Amino acid sequence: MEITVSQEQAVTILQLSGQLDGQTYETLISKAREAMEGGARNVLLDLSELTYISSAGLVSLHTIALMTRGETPPDSEQGWSALKSMDKNRDGGVQKNIKLLNPRPEVSSVLDMVGFSAFFEVFTDKQKAIESFS
Repeated sequence: MEITVSQEQAVTILQLSGQLDGQTYETLISKAREAMEGGARNVLLDLSELTYISSAGLVSLHTIALMTRGETPPDSEQGWSALKSMDKNRDGGVQKNIKLLNPRPEVSSVLDMVGFSAFFEVFTDKQKAIESFS
């Protein structure tokens, strides 16, 4: 997986290309952590070139959401318990500081299946996504 980081207005955009799985999810978490340590507060994940997302990829999305809220994420090395902890945090509502852009149908169906669509705003228009952080 490749990750391209860019900035537009007050939004950090992480564009993902390839597969987000057990081999790559920690790289995404690290890139997001670096961006936040560098001052990023609003993160837009551009999923238009992401072809696959596994349960580990879902853990990375959940972890980044917790980081943007200032919460301590679960230890990703805990495997299934990290994934199960997502259920306990669903009452956090729609995320205000992390949003998703243009997931492909195969990724979107996974997000829908696990209920992530309920707490991640998904946009098809990049400018509207950026403006939504205001």
